[in-house]
Amino acid sequence: MITFINRRIKSLYYVLVGVWHLIRKEPPIFVHTFVTLLLFFVGFYFGISRTEWMIQILCCGIVLTIESLNTAVEKICDFIHPDYHKKIGTIKDISAGAVGFAVGTATIVLAILYYPYFF
Repeated sequence: MITFINRRIKSLYYVLVGVWHLIRKEPPIFVHTFVTLLLFFVGFYFGISRTEWMIQILCCGIVLTIESLNTAVEKICDFIHPDYHKKIGTIKDISAGAVGFAVGTATIVLAILYYPYFF
């Protein structure tokens, strides 16, 4: 039982190391994290409902998750083929497109969520 708990603690440590690395070293993640914190302050300011909090947290979490996966895909592509290659470029573009879908969807959902508070 103790080894199971120790492994979970070790796993959590690696999660935190990865999150810290992403926030410190990857500018897009830093920007998305900043926007997430800003949205939290806006949510507290307007006193949004529990349901609206869940929607906002899901939107921000999905964007951060997809951006993190995009970063991982780009790092793997750079590791496999450091020089320019058309197919690697296409893979990176598709991965960035997934981020675009996530950000676009989150923007629309959050605009609908906050519209009544601003107008």
